[in-house]
Amino acid sequence: SRNISNMYYFTSDVHLGAGDETFSRRTEQRFVKWLDKVAEDADAIFLVGDIFDFWFEYHRVIPKGFVRVLGKLAEITDRGTPIYFFIGNHDIWCKRYLTEECGVIMHYEPMTIDIEGKLFYLAHGDGLGDPDKKFQFLRKVFHNPFLQWLFAGIPTRWGLGFGLEWAKHSRLKHEKEGAPRYMGEQNEPLIIYSKEYLKRHPDINYFIYGHRHIELDLMLTRDARLLILGEWINLCTYAVFDGENLRMENFIEGETVP
Repeated sequence: SRNISNMYYFTSDVHLGAGDETFSRRTEQRFVKWLDKVAEDADAIFLVGDIFDFWFEYHRVIPKGFVRVLGKLAEITDRGTPIYFFIGNHDIWCKRYLTEECGVIMHYEPMTIDIEGKLFYLAHGDGLGDPDKKFQFLRKVFHNPFLQWLFAGIPTRWGLGFGLEWAKHSRLKHEKEGAPRYMGEQNEPLIIYSKEYLKRHPDINYFIYGHRHIELDLMLTRDARLLILGEWINLCTYAVFDGENLRMENFIEGETVP
């Protein structure tokens, strides 16, 4: 019979490194506390993109910082708990370091996985159904292996400096536009994409995304549900599945994670 204590956790858009040094350190400490809590009973942890505000791996160099998170990821995987790490549009360039040093399982494309008899479709969500041609073009540029190779040839001082400024510019642009708003079921690209995908894959039970920085829990059909996970800059949100029920939660320090 199924072990009803099995627990699976999903979160995204932590954006480690965003903001000034004080804010960034606070986000990292909060996220590490969450990892500590969920690792107590997690059968698996799914990090669904944009965990870092910017990350680029040179052959022998990675960005400064995040030592608490990197150490915690390694500690959890060393104990045998799998951590699935999906790249987002801010941490596209995560490569072998996180696998080799932290033991996470990297995913560069959307993933369908059976969890306790339910089918989950997991993806960060950038580019899925998005009609913005400028964003689609930039996404192709950033994902291009040859252009990534060229960027890796730039000295780290300039390359990392450029990457950090790009991430900052992207974040400030969104802050200037105000908090992201739910655009309605007929206009949200991820909802439109999921409904079309469901026509070809009717067995999917749950779609889980990040990227949009909103909390959303929507029934698409009687048997299919869509969640957008929010973010950690303000909301500190995540989802938890216990084998029967999937629910959204907010992490509040000092409280016990259910």
